[in-house]
Amino acid sequence: MSMDKNLLYYGDNLDILRRHIADESVDLIYLDPPFNSKRDYNIIYDSTAQAEAFKDTWSLQSWQDEEQLIFDAERQRYSSIHAVIQALKDLLINSNPSLFGYLVTMAIRLVELRRVLKPAGSIYLHCDPTASHYLKVVMDSVFGPENFRNQITWKRTFAHGNVSQNYGSISDILLFYSKRESFTWNQPYKMLSEDEAKKKYPNVDEDHRCWQSVTLRNPGKRPNLHYPYTASNGVTYQPHPNGWSCDLERMRKYDKEGRLHFPTKPTGALRLKMYADETSGERLQNIWVDIPPISAQATERLGYPTQKPEALLERIIKASSNEGDIVLDPFCGCGTTVAVAQRLKRCWIGIDITFLAIDLIRQRLLDHYYRGTTGLNETDARKQFDAEIEIFGIPRDLEGARQLATKTTGDRVRKEFEKWAVFSVGGVYSEVKGADMGMDGYFYLNDIGEHNKVKRVKCPIQVKSGQVHAKDIREFMNVIDREKAPLGIFVTLEPATSNMNSEIIKAPKARLEMGQEYDKVIIVQVQDIIDGKLPKLPIRRATKRANRVVDSDGQTELFDEETEEKT
Repeated sequence: MSMDKNLLYYGDNLDILRRHIADESVDLIYLDPPFNSKRDYNIIYDSTAQAEAFKDTWSLQSWQDEEQLIFDAERQRYSSIHAVIQALKDLLINSNPSLFGYLVTMAIRLVELRRVLKPAGSIYLHCDPTASHYLKVVMDSVFGPENFRNQITWKRTFAHGNVSQNYGSISDILLFYSKRESFTWNQPYKMLSEDEAKKKYPNVDEDHRCWQSVTLRNPGKRPNLHYPYTASNGVTYQPHPNGWSCDLERMRKYDKEGRLHFPTKPTGALRLKMYADETSGERLQNIWVDIPPISAQATERLGYPTQKPEALLERIIKASSNEGDIVLDPFCGCGTTVAVAQRLKRCWIGIDITFLAIDLIRQRLLDHYYRGTTGLNETDARKQFDAEIEIFGIPRDLEGARQLATKTTGDRVRKEFEKWAVFSVGGVYSEVKGADMGMDGYFYLNDIGEHNKVKRVKCPIQVKSGQVHAKDIREFMNVIDREKAPLGIFVTLEPATSNMNSEIIKAPKARLEMGQEYDKVIIVQVQDIIDGKLPKLPIRRATKRANRVVDSDGQTELFDEETEEKT
């Protein structure tokens, strides 16, 4: 596959992996899939409706369709996971069907991820202890137990004070597998603090170089390295029964350089001086406590509940890939993997099923790599972005929007046009069964009430992909009245008519307590979305941090997360 550009896909990662990602084309995979372990995956908005994009993936119908794909429709393609899926079904289908559904959806994706991984590639699956043991069994089935490299424990948060009858749960698990026995590996090291260095290298030479004494014993039996050695101090030292750790030529070199540590007794063990200034640090182990969670004041914080620190992804990407390699994140969320990959000069592919995530990644990359840091103006920054990054699944023109609106190939894509339109105006998609009652989504309007308190008002959004008329506006006004909202947003693919605008002019204005005045119906044409020329929208949108609110003019106000008082 061509990687002239970095690739960002909006859609179901299973569909995208199967249709767009070539065999053995990716060097490193990192994935942090959502799981229903009582964590909040509502992304930025504080409404359960926003989580529906994730829930779609693990829904009952979804995993049943994928189970049929595994065992019937493409039985041969997924034969490697038949046994493990059947065993998990026998174990979990009655006691924990949602967990079984999650494991089905993960298993089929892991098969596809193994397919796209290069022979020297690696994969890191980030999960929590709720399902890590089941996922390891699935990964053993897909990648082979012989290719399991390590289980990494990352201390993801600080100690909890509310634990009563249990140990505090403060860690995540990363399951690290390679595709083959030989894989890309750049040994990571942990730099020691000053106190740690003094403890590890307690000895000091005359030239003030700090060192520690390490064994010259071979860890295994090596008869060819079993020889007596007469050192420069005139004493002959005998090797350990296993033999020395180096040959005679290397031993003489150590001696000539003054690197041998002679024991006080001739019968003692000859050892080697290891100098602090010659080491890269301590080889990293599989318990990571040196990467803290993202603090409330961190500049990288985006208000995304499952956001991982850039330092975590930097460690993984540096260890298991090289510059120019391709990194894939099939659940890329707020885009930490792709942002770090770009900074470390890797090519990357990101996939996410929510438009909000894709939009957040786009803004993150524009802010970090194309606007402020390069000195480019807004127009040139966007041109440079478009030249280097290709976004798939998001309409780039009116024809693309029409194509998205007419997609009818399955439940998971039928509503994608509505989702895109709702998210594009800063709303939350309303996932409802059956008739939508004239409301495809909603947004929260900021208003200031008594005592300077922020009053949130829920307002409807309606999306139309066909011809629109004045009666559509009248009907939508009835929806606004039914929802007891002051106004609503009407998104239309086709141009609004003069009669529609006349209906809006005749209606009373929405006057908010903050002194703002809006039309009762705000029309947004899809062409406006594509052109980036949205009208002023009174929408409560969170960016950067969870307590940061930005209106459609880009004016920022801060609110306390608990009381929502204006600060």
